[in-house]
Amino acid sequence: MKRLEPVSKIMTKNVITLKLSDDLYKAERLFKKNHIRHIPVVEDEHIIGMLSLSDLQRISFLDSYDSDEIKIDNTIYNMLSIEQLMVKNPIKVNSSITIKSVVEILSKNEFHALPVIENDILVGIVTTTDILLYLLEQYKLESVE
Repeated sequence: MKRLEPVSKIMTKNVITLKLSDDLYKAERLFKKNHIRHIPVVEDEHIIGMLSLSDLQRISFLDSYDSDEIKIDNTIYNMLSIEQLMVKNPIKVNSSITIKSVVEILSKNEFHALPVIENDILVGIVTTTDILLYLLEQYKLESVE
């Protein structure tokens, strides 16, 4: 297993983002359409927060289909903003940090995603899924050798 590989090797580079001016309806659509669980919130290209699917699920009936519950969802979504739900000033990592270091940060803080920056500009996101896929690939390579 390669021990010093940078997180830039496994991070998602085409990051879906939100702005503070976006609403929770847009966030929900992005989560569902793209099958993702974390969306960085940006101002220009600088990350200012992170919204997770679980943040939305805590306040909504995202997975339900009863028409009465959808009306409740609408009321809640209209009362709250992305800024109120997002984690402000999330821990960020540089694209040159090692994958091992990212694993340590994720496990120590019980996070599931970290924004990746270069010169304070968002360039990617790394998730626990990215880590697991990387590890799976390492096991496949070891079995071939």
